[in-house]
Amino acid sequence: MIGTLVHANERRAVRRAVRVECQVVREKDFRLLATRTENLSSGGMLVHAGERALTGETLLVSFRVPRSRRWVDAKATIARVLHDRRPGDQGLRYGVEFEALAPEDERYLRTRLTGIAPPLPSREPRVDYAATVHLASLA
Repeated sequence: MIGTLVHANERRAVRRAVRVECQVVREKDFRLLATRTENLSSGGMLVHAGERALTGETLLVSFRVPRSRRWVDAKATIARVLHDRRPGDQGLRYGVEFEALAPEDERYLRTRLTGIAPPLPSREPRVDYAATVHLASLA
């Protein structure tokens, strides 16, 4: 077991590589920030940004559930800003975290996302060093 690294899984929900229509609007001035997703989960989405915004800003989002005609509305927060600085980045993007989806919307979304592949990783996975040390101590 020595030499095996345990990778950290920081996500609460599995992301799915799916592009759907959306409208992401900044709550304070109702500026449209994005109109398409890159990936989606029941906890949030990654969107291609058309305007600059800051981490922590409150958003109103509306998106079409994949493989359906149903739209979901939610309040959300910008959890991460990807500034298009790393090799392979594809423009300014925001990681958006939903504050709370209605329970029936969350269940429906999870059902419709089933069977859609996760996105390919764009960088090496992070290592959970504490879990790696614990695993090595068991050997």
